[in-house]
Amino acid sequence: MKKLTETQLHTQLETLIANITELDEEAMTKVQARLDMLTKPQGSLGQLESIAKQLGGIQRTANPKINKKAVLLMAGDHGIAAEGVSAFPQEVTPQMVYNIISGGAAINVLARQANADVFCTDVGVAFPLEGNFIHKRVANGTQNMAKGPAMSRHEALQALLVGAEVAEEKIRAGYNLFATGDLGIGNTTPSSAIVALLTNSPLEEVVGRGTGINDAGLIKKRQAIQKAFDVNQPNPDDALDVLSKVGGFEIAAIAGSILQAAASRVPIVIDGFISTAGALIASKIAPQCTAFMIPSHGSVEPGHRKAMASLGLDPVINLNMRLGEGTGAVLTFHLVEAALHILEEMATFADAGVSEQSS
Repeated sequence: MKKLTETQLHTQLETLIANITELDEEAMTKVQARLDMLTKPQGSLGQLESIAKQLGGIQRTANPKINKKAVLLMAGDHGIAAEGVSAFPQEVTPQMVYNIISGGAAINVLARQANADVFCTDVGVAFPLEGNFIHKRVANGTQNMAKGPAMSRHEALQALLVGAEVAEEKIRAGYNLFATGDLGIGNTTPSSAIVALLTNSPLEEVVGRGTGINDAGLIKKRQAIQKAFDVNQPNPDDALDVLSKVGGFEIAAIAGSILQAAASRVPIVIDGFISTAGALIASKIAPQCTAFMIPSHGSVEPGHRKAMASLGLDPVINLNMRLGEGTGAVLTFHLVEAALHILEEMATFADAGVSEQSS
């Protein structure tokens, strides 16, 4: 990305937001009419029907199609890791980037099964990296938010627009279904901070064990977030202020990818806790973008359901997962496609000669 002033970045973001419009009600009405004619009790396929209808509204057609699927995995490191908030050292982040680009991570396995491509973007890893990934680094990790802002407002805008830029590049390449994904040791800590602020929740209700910290680590994690609140005084009514003071580069990029997907009328499946923190940021910047989000799984992180509820989303699956990377979202690709197969292939009452249900 070219070096732009904060004003120029704000202008780009405002243009992006202005391009987000509502779902197509006429297309959704047609999809609903088709669903109601299929050989089943009306509404009996639950969220599959909701997804089919949503896809019609997003794509502005009664016959929505999925062409190519992509996981937009954003990677970044966190200065707050210095406070001992993770069970793993920060060096794991670059190691996992290399594992992903070599195809050996869980997200690679599940994406191959779903016939989806994984694109890993370095938005703010703290270590030098080389390899076949998307190079968009804003800085070498965030600062320690317990001692000051995680990033400047300028950097927050840059990271947001990195996510938008990556999504736009993949849309131009023909992808029309996305999954969000994240990578970064310590990233449940900024995510917890964001969710606590944007849902007005006590830290005890949203801060979990992340990669598996013990009781002492959990207390330390909550204390680190509270210290960040005390030091930075983030404004819950200003999503960019929250993002810059207690957020992460990969969280910002996830938010940006969601905004771009919405502006380009592309459905985006939201992964777990970190992705949902990014989705909350996006929703506060442009509330209309939530209509383009498809929920995936219910994470075991305690703040995740609260964040999903704030977005008005209901998880489609529950597998007690907490890995991140986009794993829950890419599993949900199968259900998104199942919704379209139902819409396209299931017989109507008239086709099958089956009597319709009475009113």
